[in-house]
Amino acid sequence: MNNEKTFVILTPGFPSSEDDSTCLPMQQNLVRKLKEIRPGLKIVVLSFQYPYHKNTYSWHDVPVIPFNGRNKGGLSRLLLRNQINSVLKKINSEGGIVGLLSFWYNECAWIGKKFADAYNLKHRCWVLGQDAKKQNAYPHRLKPNDSELIALSDFVRDEFHKNHGIRPRYTVPAAIDPSEFDEYEAMKDIDIVAAGSLIPLKQYNVFVEIVSAMQKTLPGVKAVLIGDGPERRTLERMIKKLGLKDNLLITGELPHKRVLDCMKRATLFLHPSSYEGFGVVCLESLYAGAQVISFCKPMNNEIPRWHVVKRKEEMLEKAIRVLQDEKSGAEKVLPYSISDQAKSILEIFGL
Repeated sequence: MNNEKTFVILTPGFPSSEDDSTCLPMQQNLVRKLKEIRPGLKIVVLSFQYPYHKNTYSWHDVPVIPFNGRNKGGLSRLLLRNQINSVLKKINSEGGIVGLLSFWYNECAWIGKKFADAYNLKHRCWVLGQDAKKQNAYPHRLKPNDSELIALSDFVRDEFHKNHGIRPRYTVPAAIDPSEFDEYEAMKDIDIVAAGSLIPLKQYNVFVEIVSAMQKTLPGVKAVLIGDGPERRTLERMIKKLGLKDNLLITGELPHKRVLDCMKRATLFLHPSSYEGFGVVCLESLYAGAQVISFCKPMNNEIPRWHVVKRKEEMLEKAIRVLQDEKSGAEKVLPYSISDQAKSILEIFGL
């Protein structure tokens, strides 16, 4: 029998290959850092919905077992649960599971908690954002205790407590890996950048409106919106209607390295999302040397060069001030590193 101990990560999706830089970049970095810090610990990733195949593969020497769930419900969901449970039983019998970490309090937490309870194992769920909302039925059905929950931010911790009556015992903030950033000094030829999925929650219509209003004060303003999604055509029509084709470019989805390069070229990063657990893109922009303005405040403590506002008018006013301030040069800010994040996760599991 193999006595190697195994740490299992349960996630809805995971990169399909080592070249897939856009799928959950923070979670990618965490898995790599866990492997680096504890090379003797076997880490296995079980990916429920994506990639769209069932062939086990190696990702930076970490085995990834995909189940091709494709977010199907009904009988397909039941079959998926049975398949994952069978794999978990096999892993546990071969070496012994020392911990299960699920990303988001959803189907992953359901399977992780049920299996851990049945085999007296340690399961923790990382609550990462929208799963803290009241609409999420999983907490009510599973009734976790506070020690089973890790919040991504102070905001998520408070939101989960407000909506589900349980305050997560742990908070492990979003983080970035500084080694992903090239050392070169970039020319600041982009005034404003934004990045994310083009969905209604992210409110990129507000971003377009702010660029339009800013043009009256700063006619040559240059803005870039990185991302793709169902709102793209609507946003492109807005840009055309407002006459912003020379001021605002939507790039579509870019490789992660190119996103970081754009951030280094930017003076300001705007994050108009109406709800956010902790925007990693904001941390990336801070380390890239840009200032950040958002509506959401993830942590109770203040983060240097990150400005939180309540209304669109405040965001516009603050953005103009930042761009007009000749003294506001590039300055790297690193509030939370991936190394500290990984160490916190290992500590919570006693590893």
